[in-house]
Amino acid sequence: MRPEDWQALHHRLLPHAIAAADSAWCPHSEFPVGAALLTSDGEIIRGCNVENVSYGLTNCAERSALFSAISQGLAPGSFKALLVYAPRVPVISPCGACRQVLVELLDQQCPVICVGHDAAATRYWTVEQLLPGAFSEF
Repeated sequence: MRPEDWQALHHRLLPHAIAAADSAWCPHSEFPVGAALLTSDGEIIRGCNVENVSYGLTNCAERSALFSAISQGLAPGSFKALLVYAPRVPVISPCGACRQVLVELLDQQCPVICVGHDAAATRYWTVEQLLPGAFSEF
């Protein structure tokens, strides 16, 4: 993917991820995260982290967006890009559980853009780069 394509995705998805982070339920960590998932037909599906006092029951923004898309009938592998935003760190990175879900529900070359409060620290990855040698039945 060309750098200008990554930038266009970044510009389009970031406002949606910021809005999603504003909806985060994070009373325990006070660490809001938002995600914006671009579908194959150009729709944007938002997700935010939803915490629980039992942290293992917490759902990350990336998985919230993807699970919402799948529950709406969208097909795994049909998504164009994912942007993840966290305002309280210079840059965010998906956790291991999210990386494994990304491997199964996104195409391996799907762009994943990670953004924090430091624009210069923004990271651009593909799913394959986030989890090389991933466990997969595919």
